[in-house]
Amino acid sequence: MTSLDKPTEDAQQDSRAVTEAALFEAFGGVRGMVETVMPGLLFVTIFTINKDLHWSAIAALGVSLLLVAVRLVRRDTVKHAFSGVFGVAFGVVFAMMTGNAKDFYLPGMLYTLGLAVAYIVTTLVGVPLIGLILGPVFKENLSWRTRNPGRKKAYAKASWAWGLILLAKCAVLFPLYWWADTTQFGWVLIALKIPPFLLAVWLTWVFLAKAPPPIDVFAEMEAEEQAEKERKAVLAKERGETPAPARHRREA
Repeated sequence: MTSLDKPTEDAQQDSRAVTEAALFEAFGGVRGMVETVMPGLLFVTIFTINKDLHWSAIAALGVSLLLVAVRLVRRDTVKHAFSGVFGVAFGVVFAMMTGNAKDFYLPGMLYTLGLAVAYIVTTLVGVPLIGLILGPVFKENLSWRTRNPGRKKAYAKASWAWGLILLAKCAVLFPLYWWADTTQFGWVLIALKIPPFLLAVWLTWVFLAKAPPPIDVFAEMEAEEQAEKERKAVLAKERGETPAPARHRREA
């Protein structure tokens, strides 16, 4: 390795580290995955033991609220925990209304299907959803759309990956929703919670790690503001120094 190669490799390593940190923040990391799985796991476990829809639903909703409370006490980000609460609450309402325990999972399945379609449609129209999600995390906002074509291409690939993976997941779950009993369906759904998600996140990391670095639009705005302040200071200084001699000359 020559001395010219080292900066390039260091830059690539920095880019990968930034990408890893951003993905961890955006998708909640290990804790976010635990918070996603716990309510459904508790629901299917209790239902498998006693076949009691009400106790299963109450336990799932209770653990979701507990996870939010823990985050509030620790003053952590609550967006992942809150999304889990809303998802569980919708599932509880559906299941209670129909009396069918499998309907606890239906809102989440419909959400997954809608999200898969959103990833694909937004990519087809040139605004890949994963770029809209990660742009603010990388402090690039929408600059990748017009100023960073290589990064836009990476976001498009990642969005295709998310869309197709989620569609494949739906292709497995929806037939089982009709054919399998509640216990079997619940355990299959739990088993499919994390692996597709990890695959999509890993592919996103692969695509973005090879893409050009993000354009930090916040840093650009701060630099422009600082330059404008300096320009105004120079103009003010010039206006304060030059008029006085001219005025004295006219009075003389």
